[in-house]
Amino acid sequence: MVYLSRFYYPTYDEEYAFRLNAVKRTCYNTMYPFFTLSTRGLTELEFEPITVLYGGNGCGKTTALNVIAEKLRLDRDTLYNRSSFFGNYTDMCYCDIKKPVSDKSRIITSDDVFDFMLNVRSINSGVDLKRDALTDEYLDAKYSHFRLSSLDDYERLKTVNAARSKTQSRFINERLQDNIREHSNGESAYLYFTDKIRENALYLLDEPENSLSPERQLELMKYIENAVRFYNCQIIMATHSPFLLSMRFAKIYDLDGEQTTVKKWTELKNVRTYYDFFTEHKDEFDD
Repeated sequence: MVYLSRFYYPTYDEEYAFRLNAVKRTCYNTMYPFFTLSTRGLTELEFEPITVLYGGNGCGKTTALNVIAEKLRLDRDTLYNRSSFFGNYTDMCYCDIKKPVSDKSRIITSDDVFDFMLNVRSINSGVDLKRDALTDEYLDAKYSHFRLSSLDDYERLKTVNAARSKTQSRFINERLQDNIREHSNGESAYLYFTDKIRENALYLLDEPENSLSPERQLELMKYIENAVRFYNCQIIMATHSPFLLSMRFAKIYDLDGEQTTVKKWTELKNVRTYYDFFTEHKDEFDD
């Protein structure tokens, strides 16, 4: 499925004209995102159901995604690097929409995933504290010499009876409300993506491989392929993960050169580095 078919960024000449004619202020030492993409020849992107922006840090792939998200007013969970000129820049961009973009569409960044993992960790810390308190409550109730003397003691009686009739683990688990299962960071990150990526929507993913092990990256790759193939999703992703770059039928833009070009994943410098390294050590694997 293709919702966003093309996106147009201002050319270098258009940006330069804006600087000359519109910017009278001299207190700024940067006009970001102006001149970030145009200097790499990136003025237009044509999208497939899966489109990948590849390149090293500082190549502009995150900027390209943030501009698209801002122009389309996509949902996001965390703030991003937005300068005073961001609105001026996005006003100069335009796009071709093939099918209306669902309001479920969103951009998912590394900061979103990181904040989610921190929240889970914080909640689980609270659960752990409550678990410790319930352990003390169980032991106190089970071995107390309690005797009902008035209706005011009725709740205490129920607690004592429950402690004496149940194991410690069952007593505690039944009293923990909204307990969140503890996962590793990689598991939590993967679950975040599978929770956010639903059917019939456009998703922008900024370096989703962060916090994911190779195995989890492969799982995410299959999840994305299925979301596109069976559930009418469109994915535009920035990554340098060789696992995600190998995604079937993905159109890959290489932002690392002086000019942005379309390449096969096996032609990318990052992937070739991995290939050369493992080829060099092939005998060690054979042993």
